[in-house]
Amino acid sequence: MFGGTNPNKDVEVASPPDDTVSALKFSPPSVPQTFLAAGSWDCQVRCWEVEASGKTVPKAAQSMGGPVLDVAWHDDGSKIFMASTDKSVKCWDLASNAAVQVAAHDAPVKTCHWVKAPNYTCLMTASWDKTLKFWDTRSSVPIMSLNLSERCYCADVDYPMAAVGLADRSICLYSLEGKPAEVKRVDSPLKYQHRCLAIFKDKKTKQPTGFAVGSVEGRVAIQYVNPANPKDNFTFKCHRSSGTNNGYQDIYAVNDVAFHPVHGTLATVGSDGSFSFWDKDARTKLKSFEALDQPLTKCAFNHTGQIFAYAMGYDWSKGHESYNPSKKNFIYLRPSFDDLKPRTT
Repeated sequence: MFGGTNPNKDVEVASPPDDTVSALKFSPPSVPQTFLAAGSWDCQVRCWEVEASGKTVPKAAQSMGGPVLDVAWHDDGSKIFMASTDKSVKCWDLASNAAVQVAAHDAPVKTCHWVKAPNYTCLMTASWDKTLKFWDTRSSVPIMSLNLSERCYCADVDYPMAAVGLADRSICLYSLEGKPAEVKRVDSPLKYQHRCLAIFKDKKTKQPTGFAVGSVEGRVAIQYVNPANPKDNFTFKCHRSSGTNNGYQDIYAVNDVAFHPVHGTLATVGSDGSFSFWDKDARTKLKSFEALDQPLTKCAFNHTGQIFAYAMGYDWSKGHESYNPSKKNFIYLRPSFDDLKPRTT
């Protein structure tokens, strides 16, 4: 079963990375074409153009001094920021194909996000050195450095909000208006380690209003920053086997979560090799798909919500004895607009 045997008939991305994908991001709305960037444990970031037919054309690649843990696009689509275990973030200028260091930490950099505010732009980086830093990319000194209580495991930015998930299972929320400042710190309702986090918007105001966080324990929490009713916050189980005769259930990590940019519904991918689509408002599963034979590590929607991308590769969740070097890594694309529409009752 090696090679592109995808039971869901999804389109394979050409020339995938040589190791597990750790970051997956589509180009911003400012770019007329659709590009996909992926960072990997093979210390490289690759960029593809996704044609209207679904065909993918490899465009370029850049190397870092260690495995890449995150990537972020500049809002004008001309550059990609690359965060690495080599404790640095580089800015890759796609036109000149040159990469320059723009940020540094004292430990691996787990996340990077480009912040575009009405009165400023900056790069936000979070690291295992327990700091959150904001950078004017023309300077080697951060504009601002904030201490965190623990290592950053996951983060998201949707202006004017940033959310950072930490190793102590707390989530720090920041307002990015005027000048970044911590506004709230919440303890996760999930009992186990965070693996992923994504901010969601209010359907009417289109302003960020809450976030979803996924854990290693096959569970996702939906949390509002200021819930109108405490019952608005809830958790749901996912990425678990349907159970066995003796009552035991296999539980898998939720490796990534992403919200649909138009419908506000969400996708989860897990160590069980499956992905599912959910409606948080109706609290229902919209669709589940046949599991693949390797874990799914990352997922992303393009800005119109027409394409869902997900990456397949070993995530070491079953230890080194389950590592099979003959199994390749894949990135798949599938049309996603209709599957993620909320059901009308």
